[in-house]
Amino acid sequence: MFAVCTLTSATGATSLLTVPLMIQFGIEPRAAIATNMALLVAMNFGSSLGFHGEDPGSTRRMARLVVITLAGSAAGAFLMLLVSVSVLRLVVPAAMLAVLLFLVVSPRRTGATPPRWRLGAGYVAALVLAVYGGFFSGGYVTMLVAAFTFFFGYSFLRSIALARILNLASSLIAALVFALHGAINWPLAGVLGGTAFAGAFLGAKFARKLPEIWLRRIFTTAVALLAIKSLVFDLR
Repeated sequence: MFAVCTLTSATGATSLLTVPLMIQFGIEPRAAIATNMALLVAMNFGSSLGFHGEDPGSTRRMARLVVITLAGSAAGAFLMLLVSVSVLRLVVPAAMLAVLLFLVVSPRRTGATPPRWRLGAGYVAALVLAVYGGFFSGGYVTMLVAAFTFFFGYSFLRSIALARILNLASSLIAALVFALHGAINWPLAGVLGGTAFAGAFLGAKFARKLPEIWLRRIFTTAVALLAIKSLVFDLR
């Protein structure tokens, strides 16, 4: 768990590794997703501390995105409690393929100020992704990073820092919903939470020292490998 959170603190897609692992150890899919959401609270807190000092962009924009994220993720969490287990088993491979496709088609930052329509579309994308983040969260940070570089014109590192703050808000509200419905395996979440926090904190510190081109290469490679893993193992 320490290694997973260290490596994915910058790339995202932590849940695409942790949730299938929990399921393989006999945890029911819905409980695995709920428990993983509690684990993500600790991980995102550690990662956000590690990225502290990295400019996440406009304070007003970040406040809007946090409000959007809380509303969307709460809705996504309630949705997860209503769908059938068979649907949940298909979320992992579908999410990973969507992440890879979104990353490939997302252009690099141009440095120019985005037009107003693109900024508006960025908020819409944040809302849609927030619903998904509260529902499952696998690849949520990855898609947020790609969205922020495209819609808001942010650098890769700034996008990661902002995505981690939003993922903290998303996982916190979703974990609260799951806790109120008794879906979280608290002993397991407690055991893994400290490890996740430490791994994410160190991973974020390391990521801040890397040139942006290497961050992008590591990011893309990690997503491609996870997509292959998803096709070969999870879908089957």
